[in-house]
Amino acid sequence: MDGGKDGIMEKDSLAACVETLFSQLTLREKIALLSGRDAWRTAAVERLGLPALVMTDGPHGVRSTQDPGRISGPATSFPTGIAMAASWNPELVARVGAALAEETRAMGCDILLGPCINIVRTPLGGRTFESFGEDPYLAGRLAVAYVRGLQSRGVGASVKHFACNNQETERMRGSSVVDERTLREIYLPAFEAAVKEAEPWTVMCAYNKINGVYASENRRLLREILKDEWGFAGAVISDWGATHATMAAIEAGLDLEMPGPAKHFGDLLHEAVWLKLVDESVIDESVRRILRLIVLSGRLDEPAARPAGAANTPEHQALARELAEESIVLLKNEGGLLPLHRESLASIAVIGPNARSLLVSGGGSACLEPPYVVSPWEALVENLGDSVRLEYERGCDNHAGPPIID
Repeated sequence: MDGGKDGIMEKDSLAACVETLFSQLTLREKIALLSGRDAWRTAAVERLGLPALVMTDGPHGVRSTQDPGRISGPATSFPTGIAMAASWNPELVARVGAALAEETRAMGCDILLGPCINIVRTPLGGRTFESFGEDPYLAGRLAVAYVRGLQSRGVGASVKHFACNNQETERMRGSSVVDERTLREIYLPAFEAAVKEAEPWTVMCAYNKINGVYASENRRLLREILKDEWGFAGAVISDWGATHATMAAIEAGLDLEMPGPAKHFGDLLHEAVWLKLVDESVIDESVRRILRLIVLSGRLDEPAARPAGAANTPEHQALARELAEESIVLLKNEGGLLPLHRESLASIAVIGPNARSLLVSGGGSACLEPPYVVSPWEALVENLGDSVRLEYERGCDNHAGPPIID
């Protein structure tokens, strides 16, 4: 394929390539492209040499799995989204995005499922750590930087979770009731900035309902705002298992049902088209968006032409440390107490459950097992040795549920 700026195809060339591929597809092949082949891969059309795309959980590192068709192994665990936000540094976040692209390539994947840019409403939110905080403007600036950095190295972003996905409790059934002003001023600005300024390859639907309608079949969100008003050219994909309908979802603007094999967009969608319940032109629009992903991925190019990948390198580890350092926010330093000087210290009290039982990430899809972890307590012991007396107190518990009585 003819490469454009930064290795990305020019829009006219991209559109022409998509149309050439599209013209050769049968209806069955078109519909097959609109749902996953398995947990991580899209469907391939071997007759035309159309390859499957491989997606991977993010957004703080490539989440390795043992699933068939996936490369497993150590990957750099970057500081979480809330730490990125605390850096207030879009340039640094863009560099992290570029590094994540290299890691994604090394793990054999084409699309990293991130960034997560939902607005934080409560510290008890199960995915607060993934997001960029409670400020729509800051979240938007960092989202643009992250997506640009990631896609500059030929890896697609999946901006998530669209929209108003602000709690994990009852996430599959809950409805976020939001008026238009609140939607526009708080919950949509970061998505709008990312779509208009960074052109992400995909946007991922949320699990929840918005004003009583599931995100994956919310015409107001997907078609009227995202595609028509904002001009989003990429593909709208479902969160894993977040598709609940066939006709309502495809007509609302959902392009890809994940994971596979298809539950709603396979035989049921073919039957809906055959019975004239869904116009084939609706299918065609989604198919073109999936073909666009395949072309952008470089999977149709010669392997040597695709950007090389690298995972868990010393450079990436140093970048992760740089981000961690910039994420530390000092609110007050009365009397110039900090930094501490070894020669003036007699003892240090270390308080808090995470000082020894360290958590470097939250759970779920953004959970990443790093190659190694050094807790604050271990680091203090190693650096201070016997010269300073160290004392530890847990201070509080950090259990999600009631712990076993000790």
